[in-house]
Amino acid sequence: MDDNATCHRTLAVQDCLDSEGIQRLVWPARSPDLNPIENVWDALGRQVAGRNYPPTNKNTLIRALTEEWDKLPQHLLDNVVQSMVRRGMLHHTPHGGHIPY
Repeated sequence: MDDNATCHRTLAVQDCLDSEGIQRLVWPARSPDLNPIENVWDALGRQVAGRNYPPTNKNTLIRALTEEWDKLPQHLLDNVVQSMVRRGMLHHTPHGGHIPY
């Protein structure tokens, strides 16, 4: 799954996905409300921003992201995965428009 950005559509990216056996999901353009990873990025960002010693350079940012990623609660990740079905069903409702995600 990606956001249909042109940088995700290059031959290099497709070759990498193919080499790993990863298939793309069909995804509507400009639909961040359907993409559950946005919830994970938000939680991760809040965790990093709330640290006692915020990152001050690239190395401390990478370390903070890695440490906070490992601390994300499993129930958050489970809920995000389970929300995919609900998001998909809401997306296919008549008249389109925004969905509550």
